[in-house]
Amino acid sequence: MGNCDIGLIGLGTMGSALALNIAEKGFDIAVFNRTTSVTRDFAAEAGPLADRITPAESLQALVEALKTPRMILLMVPAGKVVDDQIAALLPLLGPDDLIIDAGNANFNDTNRRMAELPGRFLGIGVSGGEEGARHGPSIMGGGPRANWDRAAPILTAIAARYKDQPCADWMGEDGAGHFVKTVHNGIEYADMQLIAEVYGIMRDGLGMDAAAVAEVFRGWNEGPLQSYLVEITAEVAAASDAATGGPVLDVIVDAAGQKGTGRWTAIEAQHLGAPIPVIDAAVTARNISALRARRAEMQAIFGAGPQPITTDAPEMAVLEQALICGKILCYDQGFGMIAAASKQFGWSLNGAAIARVWRAGCIIRSAMLDDMASALEAAPDAPLMAAPTFADHLKRTEGALRRVVALAALHGIAVPAHSAALAYFDAMRTARGTANMLQGQRDYFGRHGFERLDDGTKDQHGPWAG
Repeated sequence: MGNCDIGLIGLGTMGSALALNIAEKGFDIAVFNRTTSVTRDFAAEAGPLADRITPAESLQALVEALKTPRMILLMVPAGKVVDDQIAALLPLLGPDDLIIDAGNANFNDTNRRMAELPGRFLGIGVSGGEEGARHGPSIMGGGPRANWDRAAPILTAIAARYKDQPCADWMGEDGAGHFVKTVHNGIEYADMQLIAEVYGIMRDGLGMDAAAVAEVFRGWNEGPLQSYLVEITAEVAAASDAATGGPVLDVIVDAAGQKGTGRWTAIEAQHLGAPIPVIDAAVTARNISALRARRAEMQAIFGAGPQPITTDAPEMAVLEQALICGKILCYDQGFGMIAAASKQFGWSLNGAAIARVWRAGCIIRSAMLDDMASALEAAPDAPLMAAPTFADHLKRTEGALRRVVALAALHGIAVPAHSAALAYFDAMRTARGTANMLQGQRDYFGRHGFERLDDGTKDQHGPWAG
């Protein structure tokens, strides 16, 4: 039996940062990477933390370095790689040893692994990028509560802190932790897209240069929009390119990558019947961004893209209010999806606890999340947009969102996330919508029937049924 508190497999960017974080918090850790030189280099470069790090050059050596019962943290790519790593580990482990998947796993895969390894598996979502992993991420746990409790002393110690409270918590059974992390990433996609659209209005509609954009976002980061994403937006806009001397933004190709978690959010929302149009729009926008050649062809056919806004140009305060409005509606949709999953899967997900975990460490951390936690705690079964604080915000800012979407549309500036937010807001505040026409159409061509508005009788048919 060894003396290490935990093992870690996978010394990529996130794995290396987490391992150093664990060691720094006073835990002894054994590490393994399939490329032996990576393991050796990591240990050699660990500096004063090296005494708490045991480099292992085989899985057997890793397992032998651990105290029993063992805990092993997987930081490897999602999918088949995780399954292969588990298969390689199992013959070396005892029945009480615990495998913890800390990657960006699809929660359906986590559910399956829970069933295959009853009582021996924990899935945790980890957010914060390299900086968060090194100095304090947000951690969302899923699986048997006993497994979380067993790993919690280490996981809460390495997590980010908000007013001295760890941003790490148990979300629920099965793949609940990875599900919550997936929704987090969907919100992240949407938050980033909303910001990018405001940048597009500033650049293409108002003719602002990158330095001016940076100054505006710096100011916004001192107010209601204070957040990690707004902070780094200012930094990105202000950065200069070493090769050209101009703004870095001017040399970055306008095609956004994605690793799939935003797409998973959109797919699962459809399965749950949960409306998340702002996140859907953000995922679609990334897909469109990849079609650079086709977009150039379409511009040649249909004429120039965005046009300058020369009259009725919005003030920066109006853009700020529109962004606040879109952000609130995006989070309302994300928490609504979480509530739908909680009901569907029997997880009893706690929206307030989730908001608290997101207050620090993760990519979507923002000042608003503390108020969101309070609102969700006060009325756990109500939509976020109905909470008094956020209803008041929406009443104050929806006019700005409406104006910005209208101006963008009139000047050919694509703002799909803002447009989706406005459409969602208008649909949700309309007591009688237009789905009666849809039901009439469905009954006409497929005899699907409808419910009468006047007396509530169901399975009715219109006169076209004959």
